[in-house]
Amino acid sequence: MHIPDGFLDSKTMIATATFSVAGITQALRNISRHLSPRTIPLMGLAAAFIFVGQMLNFPIAGGTSGHLIGAVLVSSLLGPSAAVLVMSVVLIVQCLLFADGGFLSLGANIFNMGIIAVVSGYYVYRGICLLITGVYGKLAGVAAGAWISTVVAAICCTGELAWSGTIGWSIGVTAMTGIHMLIGIGEAVITMLVVVAIYRTRPILYLSGESNSLGPKKGVFSEVIPYGILVTIGLVLFVSPFVTAWPDGLEKVAAMFGFSARAIQHPLLNAPLAGYRIPGVNSIPLATAIAGIVGAALVFAFSLILGRAVLFKSKKTGS
Repeated sequence: MHIPDGFLDSKTMIATATFSVAGITQALRNISRHLSPRTIPLMGLAAAFIFVGQMLNFPIAGGTSGHLIGAVLVSSLLGPSAAVLVMSVVLIVQCLLFADGGFLSLGANIFNMGIIAVVSGYYVYRGICLLITGVYGKLAGVAAGAWISTVVAAICCTGELAWSGTIGWSIGVTAMTGIHMLIGIGEAVITMLVVVAIYRTRPILYLSGESNSLGPKKGVFSEVIPYGILVTIGLVLFVSPFVTAWPDGLEKVAAMFGFSARAIQHPLLNAPLAGYRIPGVNSIPLATAIAGIVGAALVFAFSLILGRAVLFKSKKTGS
């Protein structure tokens, strides 16, 4: 669902960039009130996992693929404000380093996947948890929230395309919603499986991670972080080079309705690892694996730096 440059007009890019800045600013204000030092490593691990998860396209019907957004997975662990920041870091690195999503469309991509998907999915998740208590409520909540987050983000993306005159609203919303309702099923299944794995091994992350301002106990992180890093690296090395090359939902709709040619072929910003390729590495699987490790390491590091900066500022101001 990463929008390339050329699909949106100036007013839409300015509006979505403004909304994204406002959303990130509010997230920073919210998280500064309760961020714990013990939560910061989990932000980095979540960012790395989401980065890798978004590299892994899974096939759906009609020669179309989808990939994990991860908004509900992160927000169910860390809460919506931290999730907005984690998703924004991932999307910024994807854009600037790998040309995954347009530079001028970055505001729209953050708004759709980093804010709309987080907020809509999280509150569906929380609402279901209030109705159904216990682990079954959490699983039902993350599944429903993940599906809703995918569909709502796709509808918002369609509105931006329609406002830009790229595609008619009635045509676009039908096509985008239909495809992303299917992709949302994959999002829900993956999110639920990851949550089940976390809950079975370290349930304290869900018992205290999002609701306790102190965050998970330090001893939990000493085990969770190394295993999480190993899983992330394993997915990069052994899975990412072999995922489907089918177009994703937005690419499929663009091809179906003839606006794929509007994508700018020579972007204003030359990403050094565009297309997840490494200069001098001719093997595509190897280049993809290396690029994935580099990207995962960067989003991990940037999320840690951001978390520590927020914590330092909150202590300095006494908030």
